[in-house]
Amino acid sequence: QVQLVESGGGLVQAGESLRLSCAASGGTFSVYFMAWFRQAPGMEREFVAGISRSGGNTVYADPVKGRFTISRDNAKKAVYLQMNSLKLEDMAVYYCAASARALFGTSPVRYDYWGQGTQVAVSS
Repeated sequence: QVQLVESGGGLVQAGESLRLSCAASGGTFSVYFMAWFRQAPGMEREFVAGISRSGGNTVYADPVKGRFTISRDNAKKAVYLQMNSLKLEDMAVYYCAASARALFGTSPVRYDYWGQGTQVAVSS
């Protein structure tokens, strides 16, 4: 079993950048497909970005393509989300998630472990 702790959230102005981090403990980090999700008030949790076990493949939701970059460091047991050109609509609680399943998925139900979330606020 893996435990996940996010950090790096905060308040920024539109157009600025933030880098989220997710530190993992317990388990074997490299066996997990990792992803970032976000949830705005009154909205469903949505997939943002995912990265394969080796880090060689990444997937992004359309609204963040070209602005966000997901990466991981298996030696440090960490996954990151670099968010550039932030928009008001990016404001949400961001969650790190881990999946031990064989096939990749963007649905939250395919992820076995979750962090507590970190708030990202964007002002105009």
